[in-house]
Amino acid sequence: MNAKDIENKIRQGLPQAEVQVEDTRGDGRHFTAVVVCAAFAGKTRIEQHQMVYRTLGDSVGNAVHALQLVTRATAEG
Repeated sequence: MNAKDIENKIRQGLPQAEVQVEDTRGDGRHFTAVVVCAAFAGKTRIEQHQMVYRTLGDSVGNAVHALQLVTRATAEG
């Protein structure tokens, strides 16, 4: 799995989201994702992260060894 695959999966699950994913070690297994989405409004960070993890299904922990998430609602600074 590569950064573009992860971006596409997140966008499929959260179509209104702005998503940027980077392969932080260049090994195809450690990634950082920034996800900005209006659907995150009123949700805790944990709930936001759970929403992102759901879009990736079984990929996290298998093809993706580590995923550092930065999430926020669209209106947040």
